[in-house]
Amino acid sequence: VSTMDAKTSSAGEEEASGMSNETLGEAKRRQVIRVAYVIAALDLTFLFMQLGLMPYLAKSLGVDSVGFGYLQTTFGVLQLVGGYIFGRFADQFGARAALILSCASGSVFFLLLSLSTNIPLLFLSRLPGVFMHGIPGAQKVITDVTTPSQRAGALGKLGFCFGVGIIAGSAVGGVLSTKFGVYVPTYLGLVGSLINTLIAVIWIPSQTKPKSDHHMTEHSDLFSIREILRLMKFPGVMEVFIVKVFAGFPIGLFMIMFSIISMDFFGLEAVESGYLMSYFGVLQMVVQGLVVGKLASRCSEMTLLRLSVFVFAGVGLGMALMRTVWHYCIIAAPLVFAFSMLATITDSILTKAVPPSDTGAMLGICASVQPLTRTVGPTIGGLLYKQFGVSSFGYLQLMVNLGLFVYLLKSKIPLEEMKNQ
Repeated sequence: VSTMDAKTSSAGEEEASGMSNETLGEAKRRQVIRVAYVIAALDLTFLFMQLGLMPYLAKSLGVDSVGFGYLQTTFGVLQLVGGYIFGRFADQFGARAALILSCASGSVFFLLLSLSTNIPLLFLSRLPGVFMHGIPGAQKVITDVTTPSQRAGALGKLGFCFGVGIIAGSAVGGVLSTKFGVYVPTYLGLVGSLINTLIAVIWIPSQTKPKSDHHMTEHSDLFSIREILRLMKFPGVMEVFIVKVFAGFPIGLFMIMFSIISMDFFGLEAVESGYLMSYFGVLQMVVQGLVVGKLASRCSEMTLLRLSVFVFAGVGLGMALMRTVWHYCIIAAPLVFAFSMLATITDSILTKAVPPSDTGAMLGICASVQPLTRTVGPTIGGLLYKQFGVSSFGYLQLMVNLGLFVYLLKSKIPLEEMKNQ
């Protein structure tokens, strides 16, 4: 370990890109990245397993639709608050410690869920969600062990894990809950999360050193508005973050309302909705595994950011005009591409725009975007759907992204890679 520290401290460039080849070795770096992918895929599988069973478990305990909305909002708020805290924890104690915390929190989550025989316990089971951030944890590991030029491609492949999670989690959760009871998937989630924790303990090395005593004293609070504002002041960060939030917000509202839209607008049964989710998972795997990484290695990040926003605008037009589920299946391909590309490129840009000692906090802020949408989305999305119909989501998507595309064409956002000071 002392040799590792000596080599790491001997070169600022090595420190800026996480672990150098000499420190970790190329073969070891690839192994660590593969382990991070495995942990992320398992974590997402368990997450989608519980997402599928939650409506049935809540209904069996006597939770009505309003109560279920409160339950979802509670989880969204906890994830929203916890995202940045988790990122700051990763910066101060290392990516390994943060990933272990996330996996251990998942174990507690499934333990409480398996014991939820009444409504108060069901709400209590949401509490560990504040530290359940498997994807940001895996992103932090990958950010630490990749060079800036490798980062976008490596982060992009995490979307492949997302596709695996959707397909495996939905299928396994549905089969187990139908054949063996609604609590059986929670037992599997508990065992799986414990295994994930062991994998993180054994296979993820301590790549990221805790901050120096001076830095720890100066920025020791795990949650600080001042720290968030400090990160937003780095060149290009605020502009790119605004694009990240608003470009995907309208489609985020649509996805939140999708369970209702699939029944009322498309007329789908539960099984057909499951097939549609699996189709999305396959698209996600194909796009992230075969498309995003190759484009990231051949095109500039600003070009890809503009491309994702432009495609999002086209998706909005398609959504405004769609009338059947088959139309939606056609639109889904460019939708998944734009969503995946936007997430990957903005995460890559933002982590390179801040010092390496703040990449965890930046990833935490990025991870808070979706929980924010899930928190405010049901109210806004419900209002849009009730008052203006499904086409309103498409028109909003089109207008917002056309405005962002014009903004990206005219503005000169400074994209600079920050070195450790």
